Amino acid sequence: MGDNVLNPALPQTAPLPRLSFGMRLQKIGLNPTLLAGLVVLGVVVIMAIGAPLLTPYDPIAQKLDDAFKPPLSPDHFLGTDNFGRDIWSRILYSGRLDLQIAFVSVMFPFVFGTFVGISTGYLGGHVDTLFMRVLDVMMAFPFLVLVVAIMAVMGPGLLSMYIAFGLVGWIPYARITRAEALATRNLEYIQAARTIGATTPRVMLRHVLPNAIGPGLVYVFTGMVLAILVGSALSYLGLGPQPPTPEWGAMIAAGRQFMLQAWWITALPGFALLVLGVALSLIGDGLADKR
Repeated sequence: MGDNVLNPALPQTAPLPRLSFGMRLQKIGLNPTLLAGLVVLGVVVIMAIGAPLLTPYDPIAQKLDDAFKPPLSPDHFLGTDNFGRDIWSRILYSGRLDLQIAFVSVMFPFVFGTFVGISTGYLGGHVDTLFMRVLDVMMAFPFLVLVVAIMAVMGPGLLSMYIAFGLVGWIPYARITRAEALATRNLEYIQAARTIGATTPRVMLRHVLPNAIGPGLVYVFTGMVLAILVGSALSYLGLGPQPPTPEWGAMIAAGRQFMLQAWWITALPGFALLVLGVALSLIGDGLADKR
């Protein structure tokens, strides 16, 4: 009888499908757009931090004998400006300042705008109406016009720029988080928290804020791009960081009169500005796609 019983063959296990690179990124919470932005931003940050190791030249040291050297010159990879200052070193050190402008300029507006938006959206009533009318009046003026007006009163400089951004830049964050708070405050879990006796501040911080802050975080990177562009525009107008501090907008402004004979003085800082702006925009788009 044992001879008639055949041992069943072991089932053949099908090989696991190979995941594509895009699918692997999605499994760890990344998408190609977000990854590309993070990589480019990481390269920019590393180059800015490692500027002393990547160039032997002082970004503000003048050497008139080397003025207007073109890119790929033997001693100057990206050429020199009208004062003989190395363009490569000035771009690297300018990256430090522009990254600082990008991050510092959105910190206070994001925190304050989120607080105002959550408070007015959740509480509603006359407080909400009052703040919204204030926002409507401020939004009637272009962002750049308000910033220039504030800096014209306070005077040029980096501190004045940060104060101007702080006084004006919180408006978009307030409107975004207010809309999210309005959509969240009547949901069932918010009502359940009120029912068990949770105080208003606790409900706002523990339940409303985590669910309303997401769009604001996405907009942070758009705000960084705006801060860099406006900061460069202010430097171009002479209201930003003052010479000889290297800054991309100031470099573009300084080279505009030499465009025909030394295009690299303006074009190369402009390209660096473009790269950083694209990196931050990609990160913002990638975070928006994840929502």
